[in-house]
Parts: sequence; C-alpha cells; structure tokens
Amino acid sequence: MGEVVGGFSCGFGGFTSIGVILVLFILLVIISRSFLF
Repeated sequence: MGEVVGGFSCGFGGFTSIGVILVLFILLVIISRSFLF
C-alpha cells in the first residue's frame, strides 16, 4: 500500500498521500451517515 501511495506522490507531490487519506476519511463519514440515517 505504501508503494501505491509513493507512486501517486511521485506524480502529484508529497501532499497527495495526505489528500488520499482525507478523501478516504470523508468517504467513510458520508457512507456511515448514509447508513445511520
């Protein structure tokens, strides 16, 4: 998994790894809310 993130970082910069984590976290929150409500 680290290699995949490293590949994205090489293409878009070191910020991408943090951005991917944020996107995944937001998606988890949206999915959890859709199930709760």
